[in-house]
Amino acid sequence: MKDKEQRIFLSPPHMGGAELAYVREAFESNYIAPVGPQLGAFERRFQEATGFFHCVGVSSGTAAMHLALRGVGVGAGDVVIASSLTFIGSVSPVTFLGAEPVFVDSEASSWNIDPDLVEQEIVHQQELGKRVGAVVPTDLYGQPCDYARLFELCERHGVALVSDCAESLGARFEGGGTGRGSAAAVFSFNGNKIITTSGGGMLATDDEELAAKARHWATQAREDFSHFEHNEIGYNYRMSNVVAAIGLGQLDVLADRVQRKREIFDWYSNGLRDLPGVAMMPFDIYGQGNAWLTVILLDSDSTGVRPEDVRLGMETDNIETRPMWKPMHQQPAFKGARIVGGSVSEDLFQRGLCLPSGTAMTEGDLERVLVSLQRELRSG
Repeated sequence: MKDKEQRIFLSPPHMGGAELAYVREAFESNYIAPVGPQLGAFERRFQEATGFFHCVGVSSGTAAMHLALRGVGVGAGDVVIASSLTFIGSVSPVTFLGAEPVFVDSEASSWNIDPDLVEQEIVHQQELGKRVGAVVPTDLYGQPCDYARLFELCERHGVALVSDCAESLGARFEGGGTGRGSAAAVFSFNGNKIITTSGGGMLATDDEELAAKARHWATQAREDFSHFEHNEIGYNYRMSNVVAAIGLGQLDVLADRVQRKREIFDWYSNGLRDLPGVAMMPFDIYGQGNAWLTVILLDSDSTGVRPEDVRLGMETDNIETRPMWKPMHQQPAFKGARIVGGSVSEDLFQRGLCLPSGTAMTEGDLERVLVSLQRELRSG
């Protein structure tokens, strides 16, 4: 590696400055874990930010998905239709409940789940006599799905829509937050997300009963007795008060983070405009995306280099890039799972590369990334 410059990460945490004050309040109140006033405040402010009536803070986005799927009634023997081009935490909870995941390909235009294929598969599974417990679309890289179409077809076929909005906090669809109108939506506050609590997630819903069940299950399903009484199995999923305190500080700067992510996308778009064989990810197709990560597609025939060549070359400049999500139907963990289509998501995985998109990046950082990227693209 050359004269080692400071590493540029893909999407590192970016503190806004107020987090420490909120955490100090939690410490001074001695509400460290599991719950306390900061958690309640974080859930209320998240409701305001997203437009959902009820929000339940939990330990991860995966935990939120598990609770949401259980909450809409997914159980053993059911089928859950989900995006193939996604992160595994979006779909692994399907298996926790004994249900069967069926993966659906992306639209080439948006990279998100193809609603036409979703409807075909719902009809197919119902004709086989199987119950479709839920449809789980992912807002890939912060770009909202075609919710208008998904809402309509799920309602017509009597299937719950559980939206994976882990990457799309701050994005908008028809004037509201992403996932709004779904039976439930799931958000993540992992360290690389647009806001972070170091970990953690949120289940958001307009269904008061579903929210109450989720809170109950997330605290080991403990009944209201002085002793520990359990009528059913629950989980240790509740978000801690200290983690929620960090989230309060992050919510203070959410709008700024979205604006900066979109500025970074525009910066890359302008900088790469004249390079042959390079295409930007789709943007603002069905709503206003948050540009969580900027992603490019490479035509290796034109550039003479593969995304992996570019990734390794940029590593020598101490710059982190990353392949796109590997489709779930190609994952060994889901060997044998049904896939509807597949060629679009497979092609995107082969040609895609995620670029550094951290909101704390300076103009100098962005220029350094662009110079390195241009050099690698021209090396072929």
